[in-house]
Amino acid sequence: MELKQIYTELIREHSNNKFNKRPLEDKTHTELGHNPSCGDEITLNLKIEDGIVKDASYEGVGCAISQASPSMMVDAIKGKSVEDARELAETFIGMIKGEIEDEEELEKLEDAIVFENIKVLPARVKCAVLAWHTLDEIIKKK
Repeated sequence: MELKQIYTELIREHSNNKFNKRPLEDKTHTELGHNPSCGDEITLNLKIEDGIVKDASYEGVGCAISQASPSMMVDAIKGKSVEDARELAETFIGMIKGEIEDEEELEKLEDAIVFENIKVLPARVKCAVLAWHTLDEIIKKK
């Protein structure tokens, strides 16, 4: 299977993933993320207990990239400490900016590593980073 096909399949799979895209009844933190340039919008919901992201979900509307990225992020941060989740957000954003290229470091992003080359599509960058910036906002307010 070609890399482009894997990328396309992962985006499709995650943008349609209803397990991560759902209300979270017992959330402890919530934050709205909005991309005014295209209208993509997500609400990130976290349940944090004892410094651990016990559960996470998102709700929102937008393009496949803006909906796949938070699904991948939710998978990557569940069960992690808040500090580890923050580091993953920094790694993802650093990857998109081209500041982090170490494959071992990027592998921590799990499926979200498929966005590594999104920087060549500047119009899509904001779609990919929306969820990760929203996560960063929640953690800053915590």
